Amino acid sequence: MQKAKIRLTSTNAQQIEEICQQIKNIAQRTGVHISGPIPLPTKKLKVPVRKSPCGEGTATWEHYILKLHKRLVIIDADERTLRQIMRIRIPPEVFVELEVT
Repeated sequence: MQKAKIRLTSTNAQQIEEICQQIKNIAQRTGVHISGPIPLPTKKLKVPVRKSPCGEGTATWEHYILKLHKRLVIIDADERTLRQIMRIRIPPEVFVELEVT
């Protein structure tokens, strides 16, 4: 049987968890085997910015951090199950990558 790998990426961890829960519910309803959601390492993008706009004064810095949360879900690629998963409403902040092997 073919497997489908669904990789979810977002800056909002709560939205990813909600989508993973919807995928788990669909898999349980259709009776296919599911592995996950597997949390992948969170990527942290750090940007140090100088506080003073003109460059003079004390050298004080602000640090901004952007966290990218990732989850991996592996399910059996049943046609009916994948069709239902494709109908899930996904917020614009969440990126979905679907790979069938």
